[in-house]
Amino acid sequence: MKLPLDCTRSTLAWAGLALLAALAAPAQAQYKVVNPDGSVTYTDRPPVSSNVRVTSLNRTGTRAARAQEIALPAELRSVAQRHPVTLYTMADCLPCAAARKLLQQRGVPYSEKTVVTEEDATALVRLVGSRTLPAMSVGAQPVRGWSELDWATYLDVAGYPRESRLPVGWLVPEATPLVERVPVTSRGPAPPLPPPPPVDAPPAPEEPAQTGTRIRF
Repeated sequence: MKLPLDCTRSTLAWAGLALLAALAAPAQAQYKVVNPDGSVTYTDRPPVSSNVRVTSLNRTGTRAARAQEIALPAELRSVAQRHPVTLYTMADCLPCAAARKLLQQRGVPYSEKTVVTEEDATALVRLVGSRTLPAMSVGAQPVRGWSELDWATYLDVAGYPRESRLPVGWLVPEATPLVERVPVTSRGPAPPLPPPPPVDAPPAPEEPAQTGTRIRF
């Protein structure tokens, strides 16, 4: 089935406009900003306004790096700088999932650290004073054990809004191990062991002294 001629022309026209817009973007632009009225602008700095849709033109980098490319509102950015939030979790932990949901519903920008090894657990005790998970740090204040009311109170006191103010497109950074894993470097075969030192032969036993008369033939 052939497309109507006017529809085909319209499609080509829109494709041409999109191509011209892409070519018109400054070479140093890192962000494409769609304003509430539908207009598009390009900039090398992340916008401050939360009423716009931001797309990074840099397709490389980790998820955490891309999350930082989208600017937080000034009020939320100020709180996050003064009282950064870190969530400590482990796998197959329902309270950990509930704690994560609370932070995401309130729009708290946080980083997540997972506890897997004994080394992680030791570091967790140094940071929050307990092995109980989930745990949270709000600035320098550790919060041990899961209680939605207690956690919400600490976030209120720190100044985090009760409703999300995160801009559209903001991504939660991926969880990383609490203690950075050091890759084990491959080594070649172990050198051969040196030969054992020679063992001196034991001295021959002395013949027992004979008593009496020796018989000679």
